[in-house]
Amino acid sequence: MRIVLALVLVAPLLGAQVTPVAAPPPPTGQVVILADRAFDGRGGVLNNARIGVAQGKITSLAAPSSRAMTIDLRGYTVLPGWIDTHVHLDSHFDRTGRIANRSEPAAEAALGIANNAWVTLIAGFTTVQSVGAPSEAPLRDMIRDHGFPGPRVLTSLSPIQGDTTIGGDSLRAMVRRRKDQGADLIKIFASKSQRIGAGPTFSEEQLRVLCSEAASLGLRTMVHAYRSQAGAAARAGCREIEHLTYGTQADLDAAVKAGAYISPQVGLVVQNYLENKSRYVGAGGFTEEGMSVMERDLPLDFEICTLAVHTPNAKVVFSTDATAGAHGRNAEELIGRVQHCGQTPMAALVSANSLAAEALGMSDRLGSLAPGYDADIIALDGDPLTDITAVRRVVFVMRGGVVYKWAGTKAR
Repeated sequence: MRIVLALVLVAPLLGAQVTPVAAPPPPTGQVVILADRAFDGRGGVLNNARIGVAQGKITSLAAPSSRAMTIDLRGYTVLPGWIDTHVHLDSHFDRTGRIANRSEPAAEAALGIANNAWVTLIAGFTTVQSVGAPSEAPLRDMIRDHGFPGPRVLTSLSPIQGDTTIGGDSLRAMVRRRKDQGADLIKIFASKSQRIGAGPTFSEEQLRVLCSEAASLGLRTMVHAYRSQAGAAARAGCREIEHLTYGTQADLDAAVKAGAYISPQVGLVVQNYLENKSRYVGAGGFTEEGMSVMERDLPLDFEICTLAVHTPNAKVVFSTDATAGAHGRNAEELIGRVQHCGQTPMAALVSANSLAAEALGMSDRLGSLAPGYDADIIALDGDPLTDITAVRRVVFVMRGGVVYKWAGTKAR
C-alpha cells in the first residue's frame, strides 16, 4: 500500500496530471480512548482519562459511556503526537545505500521522501517542519489534501543562503520569492557548516532585513547559526535559532530577551552522521575531516544544551535536524536531552508538544490533549518519566482521528 501511495506522489514530480481528490475523512462516529496515565502536553498528568474523538478532533477528556468504539490504552502512557520542528525529509539513501544526490531518478527520490514521512509518523511524530528542498511541497500537499500517509508537514522549501555582500532589496526579494513559491516559513543559513569552520554568512543587519521582511509577510523564520551568530539572529528578531554550537551564555541571554525559540541538537544528528559515515563521505561536501570535527566537538553541543535548559525562561524547543538514516529515530533526541543536558523528562516531552506547537504558531490546535484540539494522539509502552527510553516504544499513533499504528491494543 505504501508503494502504491508513493507512486501517487511521484506524479507531480514527473509533471503528470493528478485528478484532485479530497483527503479521506476520519472515521464517522465517536471513538473513546481509555487511558489510566496520560500527559496533557503542557506538563500535566491525567489519570483515568476517557478521551473522546470525533471528526478528527478531541471532544472531551471525560467522554461518557456510550456505544462508541473504545480503544483501550490502559497500561500505556498516552500523550499528544510529537512535533519535530527541524527535519529534512528529502534526505535519504539511494538504492546503492549512499546519500542520494540530484542525479537520482525522480521516481526513486519520491519513494525515498515518502518512506521518510511514513517512518517518522509511525515513530510518533504527527507534525514536522521540513526545511531544505522544493520536493517537500508536493509531499506536504499530498498529505494535507489527498490523505497520503505521513505527518503534517510544514516546509521552508529551499533555504536562503548568501554572503555579507548581498543588499537589502535582494534579501527582501529572496523572502518574497519563497512566499510566492508556497513556503510555510523561511529558513536562513547565518553560518557555514560546522564541518568547514562555521563562519558567518550574513551580518546581523542582513538577518534583521530577512527576518523583518518575513514577519511582514506573515512568515516565521528559522536560522541555522553557530558561534555569535546565534545572538545576532536573536537580536535581529528571528523566531527560531538552531544548533548554537560554540555559542555562549550571552547568546542564550539574547535569545531569552528576544523571546526566540532555541534548539541545540544532542541526541541524533551528529551521532547519525558518524554511524553512517561511509554512506555520506565523498558526497555533498561530506569529508573525513568534517566528520572528525563533528565528533571532536560533540561535547560542545552537550555544553550549550546544558546551559540552555538551565537558563531561566529559555524556550528550548524540540528539533532533530534529522537527515538520511535518522528518520523514524527522532525520539533519540528526547533521550539525549535528558541524558546529555540534564533536562527533566517532562520538560523534554513538553518541548516536543505544546512548546513546539507554540513555536509553529499552532498552539491553538496542536501539542495538547484538550477539547477542540486535533486528535493527534500516541501511546508508549512504559513511563518516560521513570525510563526515558520508553519514547522508543511507540505502540499507537493517531493523527487527525485516523489510526496509523496500533500494536498490542484492543478495540471493542
